[in-house]
Amino acid sequence: MRLNDNPTKNIVTYNRPKTVAMQEKYNDATLSRPEGSRIIDADMVDIDLNKYIDQIKREEAWLNNKRNAITVFKSDHMRLVLIGLHKDADLPEHTADGTLSVHVLEGHIVFKKGEEEVKLLPHNIVTLHERIPHSVLAMEDSIFLLTIAVSK
Repeated sequence: MRLNDNPTKNIVTYNRPKTVAMQEKYNDATLSRPEGSRIIDADMVDIDLNKYIDQIKREEAWLNNKRNAITVFKSDHMRLVLIGLHKDADLPEHTADGTLSVHVLEGHIVFKKGEEEVKLLPHNIVTLHERIPHSVLAMEDSIFLLTIAVSK
C-alpha cells in the first residue's frame, strides 16, 4: 500500500498481485455414477447442494447400501463431501488429516469424540480439530456436509 504521490489528493492505492487463473479439475461420470461429471476445483465453484442431495438419493449406492457420498469440492487445502447415511448406519471411529466441520442438512446424527457426543439436527454444525478420533451414527436417514481444511 502507498499514498498517492499527488499531495492534493489523499488517495490510497494498493499494489495487488496479478491473479492467475487456475486449471479447472473435473470428476468424470462412471458406471456407478452416470451423473458424476462435475467441476471439483476451479477459481470459483458453484455448488448446488439440493441437486447433489437428489443425486445421492437416486443412485444405487443409496438405494442398496447403508450410505452414499459425493465429493463436491476438492483442492489441496479443502474438501467438501456430501454424505448420506440411512438410519442406524455409521461411520466407525476414524481420524481426519485436517480440521473439520459437519453440517447436518437433513435428518438426525450423533457425532462422537471419545465419551462425548453431540446430537445434530438440520442446521446444526459441529467442528473438530485434526487427528482426533471420532465417529458418526445416523438416528434416521440423514444428509450432512463434511468440510475438511486439509493440513499440509
